[in-house]
Amino acid sequence: MQRCWNEEPSERPDFNTIKILLRKQHRGYGSNILDNLLSRMEQYANNLEELVEERTQAYNEEKRKAEALLYQILPHSVADQLKRGESVQAEAFDSVTIYFSDIIGFTALSAESTPLQVETIGDAYMVVSGLPVRNGKQHGREVARMSLALLDAVKSFKIRHRPDQQLRLRIGIHSGTAAPRTLILNSIKLQRHITTQMH
Repeated sequence: MQRCWNEEPSERPDFNTIKILLRKQHRGYGSNILDNLLSRMEQYANNLEELVEERTQAYNEEKRKAEALLYQILPHSVADQLKRGESVQAEAFDSVTIYFSDIIGFTALSAESTPLQVETIGDAYMVVSGLPVRNGKQHGREVARMSLALLDAVKSFKIRHRPDQQLRLRIGIHSGTAAPRTLILNSIKLQRHITTQMH
């Protein structure tokens, strides 16, 4: 019995060995009861192994999904630090450009749409150029080009349930220094302070 509880799994006897040992000890006693008990224990152990395997696969799938989401939200270097359980060191970036935008009147547009027509759960977007990969002085130009391309694209965008209405974007751009940790924590607050409106 003590060998069954051994900390080292390879030292534990298997069910066949246990059956042989118990039969030797219990000769003459109700062997049917003992055999029944042992087969039930073996069946329980097998079912438990299958259950553990299923739960492990489900856990690994959820872990994979969570990691994929983490990599979509955060820079890879930050996500890797978080996965290792390390505290994220704030790194300062001297020269970045942040783009914020939202769709003007999005709440009213989505309220009139059927669930199939609404393809997003929100209308606020943020893009940062110059971090985590520094790109010299190109960050402002890249964000400005993207902003102009988006403004051009919304001119031809047709709102299905309001074909006569033009989709309008509110865009805010800021260049300067940034620390990603602060940027992530304050992105919602900054979104509320967009003052530049382009049509």
